[in-house]
Amino acid sequence: MKALTCMAVLAWGGTALAGEASPPKFPIGVSAALYDISVPPDRRPTPERVALGEKLFNDKRLSADDSVSCATCHDPKRAFTDGKATSVGIKNQVGQRNSPTVLNALFAATQFWDGRAGTLEEQAMLPILNPIEMGMPSPEAVVAKVKGIPEYRTEFQKVFGREPNYDDLASAIAAFERMQFSGNARFDRFLAGDAKALNASEKRGWALFNGKARCNTCHAGNAVSPLFSDQKFHNIGIAAHKQDFPKLAAEALKIVRTGDEKQIDELALETKFSELGRFLVTKNENDIGGFKTPTLRNVGVTGPYMHDGSLTTLWDVVDHYNKGGIANPFLDGGMQRLGLTEPEIDDLVAFMFALTADDFSQLEKQELARQRARKNIRPERDTAAALGKKGNLGDLAPNPNLDIKNPAELGLYGPVRSPEK
Repeated sequence: MKALTCMAVLAWGGTALAGEASPPKFPIGVSAALYDISVPPDRRPTPERVALGEKLFNDKRLSADDSVSCATCHDPKRAFTDGKATSVGIKNQVGQRNSPTVLNALFAATQFWDGRAGTLEEQAMLPILNPIEMGMPSPEAVVAKVKGIPEYRTEFQKVFGREPNYDDLASAIAAFERMQFSGNARFDRFLAGDAKALNASEKRGWALFNGKARCNTCHAGNAVSPLFSDQKFHNIGIAAHKQDFPKLAAEALKIVRTGDEKQIDELALETKFSELGRFLVTKNENDIGGFKTPTLRNVGVTGPYMHDGSLTTLWDVVDHYNKGGIANPFLDGGMQRLGLTEPEIDDLVAFMFALTADDFSQLEKQELARQRARKNIRPERDTAAALGKKGNLGDLAPNPNLDIKNPAELGLYGPVRSPEK
């Protein structure tokens, strides 16, 4: 992904000094039209803002003890994640949430697992101030520290025409993040008409994804939905591993103050109330235990999975859905047992690894080998529940329809250059 950023900056070429916002080059699978819709004209990244934003993104001096930067939890080499179950901040403090990828975050309608930030700018501000992440005491303290670094005084003056302030700092980081898009996976080439881009197992997995496994209910991927996410919030039972939701919600209602973004941020990362998810933001009972549907792009290399990083492999993830999740009073109505067989689970996992961008092909090999080595360690596996032989979580899904057409054959994703025979 780093290479893409550099290519995009180079693509600006002669416009760099003028500071104009030229459209970047997009990898296959990322829509220029969607970029235009997602990025308001006044927030289009300029070369200068991106360069400053990248420097700030990687600068540990933005944290209270100079030990943590944005890149600590969003490492470009790991597809902008950290490989940990939950993020680790200053003084080795451990948070409650898994670090989501920054890749393609520009297309997300909301930021964070609970959607508590509406823009990348708002998202960039909160971790710097969170006590267990970067730990700075206030925006004023951040600005004072940045002003004390001579190079930043010069660069902010060059980019924004004024001394550093917190809004401009967040604007620069957001500009860098808006250049972190990811596509160019084997699946993208398959949709574009390269029938050989996916192997037989991955193709069976794609059919299952849209059929018996029902993944596309929330993770549909197409030209207008490149994230493989409906961007909605669902209680799939992950938090129910730990919490008594009704009791926890009653407690939370007494202490959560409407509109206090700082308090919500601290509750989300530091307390048992983290498990309430979207409810912390909306105070709506229907949102208890609800978390945003994550993107599936690069999912093979961005584990561990779920908002709390509690599932180690994609086999664990499929096992969780296969048994219908974990029963709780607020379980999403779309959850049901799937009845997937072991070979079908293997195919589904194979398909999800095909969503890895070419940039991370080496990391993909390492992660696939690591996850395969754990295939016999399956804490979420419950075949009897998945097949409907115990429990009462709903009817089994229908058998998979392996005759489902490749969308590329219907012309939905552009011309088919090499139709599969």
